Parts: sequence; structure tokens; C-alpha cells
Amino acid sequence: MKIALLGYGKEGKAAEEYFGKKGATFDIFENFTFDEIANKDYSSYDIILRSPSVPPLKNEPKLSSLTRYFFDHCPCKIIGVTATKGKGTTCSFIKSLLDAHGEDAYLVGNIGNPAIEVLDRLTENSVVVYEMSSFQLWDLEKSPAISVIGTIEPDHLNVHDGMEDYLNAKANIGRYQSADDFMIYFKENPDSVKLAKISPAKKIAYPFEVSDDIKNAVKLPGKHNLNNALAAIAAIASFYNISPDEYLQKFPEVIKQGLSNFRGLPHRLEFVRENDNIKYYDDNFSTNPASTKVAIEAFPNNNVILIAGGRDKTNNEDLPEIFETITAKNVKKIIFIGESGHELMKRYSDSRFELAESLDEAVKKATIAAKTYDSAIVLMSPSAASFDMFENVYDRGEKYQKLILEI
Repeated sequence: MKIALLGYGKEGKAAEEYFGKKGATFDIFENFTFDEIANKDYSSYDIILRSPSVPPLKNEPKLSSLTRYFFDHCPCKIIGVTATKGKGTTCSFIKSLLDAHGEDAYLVGNIGNPAIEVLDRLTENSVVVYEMSSFQLWDLEKSPAISVIGTIEPDHLNVHDGMEDYLNAKANIGRYQSADDFMIYFKENPDSVKLAKISPAKKIAYPFEVSDDIKNAVKLPGKHNLNNALAAIAAIASFYNISPDEYLQKFPEVIKQGLSNFRGLPHRLEFVRENDNIKYYDDNFSTNPASTKVAIEAFPNNNVILIAGGRDKTNNEDLPEIFETITAKNVKKIIFIGESGHELMKRYSDSRFELAESLDEAVKKATIAAKTYDSAIVLMSPSAASFDMFENVYDRGEKYQKLILEI
């Protein structure tokens, strides 16, 4: 088999290893324009595998992706989760609950674990929890048996052809479900409701009421994380083909164990340390204003010193929304970095604004500011991508944490 790999990131390398063991040969394409790959002659290849951020090629029957290949060959039930933000946390709650039940569960996808790596280990009794970005859903033609749609906000519009294209990609998580499947959706978000209606599956809306014992089992701050946990509860109830109410009544201790065992993902509102009565949080995965708003709202009773800025993903169209988000009442100081930070400083004036030319300088300025307030929180929630100053979001978060631990 001869394969064309379009892109050579984590999934591309996993594909090379997986298919290489089966005797495949490869041509690997990197650093290309879309026109270059769209007009290429693929007649010598048996299959074309695109990386998630490579747009689907039109009128190319050999085109596939690792997500599509996985769905075609997976022998077990898949629980798929999509959202603009929060899908990784929701997936992790689901995986933790499945572990508490003793299931043979695997967490894969956009969370950083290529699904192809576990494919040959699965049996019909396994269960896969798949975090699905819009890029992975873009050309999917099968849907998970259990799908979860969280909050949907504008995102990746520098890659998608507008919001309609973004929503159309997200809709594939439910579009091909059957009437026997389950669709779990966030009833407080209009686009989540809209996308859920496309699915023919049985619908379960969240949030719903749970006991204080269940709420207290969620160890992550913020209402949004409780909602993520409720989505996970609904997903596991669907896995066992019972209602969330019945699941809560039948397995309260297992649910509390599963929820409390998960303490959060790296760079998602992650507590780093407390020093000199200042608590430091890393929310570097917040790359748009909607997710930064959620992070700020997680600390209503604290004085927040915010570090924000980076490469804007909407060509600066969302800067008014970012400005409105970061000037919340409990935000006492905003230290800007990066391209969008400079642009916000140019466009808006606020006595709380300050500019830093490096992350090191930003952390120092944030710490100085935090010392003037009681109950101070230093929160890095950039509301922008990382590529102007860092290799990726993980690099940005790791450098931030290193600086905090060196204080």
C-alpha cells in the first residue's frame, strides 16, 4: 500500500508507524499551500491521509483521515465529544467514570493521543472516548453511538471558511447517528441546541439538577466544570442505556469516585502553586474570549491579575469581545503580551492595562500587582493562539509554569 501523508504532526507520525508495520510506503508532504495539494496528481497512491488541520480535498475519492479510518475499523462503541472549549475536560471526566466502573476504556483524539495507536488493542467489549475537533469532524461520514456537544463559539475561523463551515463540521458528530444512538447537548448554548437537532438520535439535555454530594465531588473550579461533569454523567448513563436520573440513583458512590479522581488537565485552569498568599493558575488552552470569560468567572470572589495576548485567530475581529471579557469587575490588572496584546493596547485605553515584551516580564509585573490585593489570583488565560511567541500552546503553558515555580 502506498500512502500520501498530508501533514506530519503527531497524527501523521502515528499513521506512519501504524501503517509502516503493515508494510505500507509513504510520501510525506509538509509546508504546502492548499492549492499545491489540491492540484496534485494522486493517481499513484492507494490512500491519502490528511492531518486534522488540512482542509478536505474536494472530488478526491482516495482522501481519508486517521479519524475516518478509525471509525471504519473500530470494533467497539465510541463516545465522541466536541465543543469549542471544555471537550478535553468532559472526555477526561467520562474516562474517569468508565475507569471507576472497571470498563476497558481508551481516551483518544484531539486530547493528544492519536486514535490509531490503540486500534489494534480494542475488542468489542472496549469503549473509546474520542475528543473531536472541528478538523477531525470536517469530512467524517460516521457518527459516534454516543455524542456530546458542549458550548459552541466562533473558533478556527482563520482555517474554516466562516462560521457556517465550522458549524457544519461540528454537526457531523451527530449527523450520521441512528435513532438508537444518544445525543447529549448543552441546552444553554444556541449552537449546541441547533447542532443537536440535526441528529436523529435520542436527545439528553444538560445541565440538570444533582445532589450537593455529586457537586462536591467535582474538584475543579467554576460552573463550567460542573457542567462538563454533568455531560459526562449523561454520557455514561447513555452507555448503560439508562436515564441520567436512574444512573445517579443506581451508582452514586461510583459517580463520586469517578468525578473526584479527575483533578484537571494541563493548562486548563490548572492550579500551579501558591506563593506569598498569591495563587497562580495556568489556563493557556484558552485561545478565544469565550473560554477566557469562563476562566475569569471561575473566580468571582478573587482579585484577578490577568496575563493575556498572543496571535489572534479571527484577524482581530474578536478584539472588541476580548476587551469586554477581560475588563470584568473582578479583573484588577491586565498584563498584555504578543501580537493581540499590542493591538489591544493601541485600540483601547484602561488604567488596568500594562504591556510586557516577554512572558518573563509579564509574570514579574503580574506578581508585583497581585501583592497589592487580598485574595489575589494570577491567571494566564491568553484569549489567543500561541504561535507568535511560542512553539505551541503546550510550550507556552510549560514556560509559564516554569517561571511561576522559579518565583
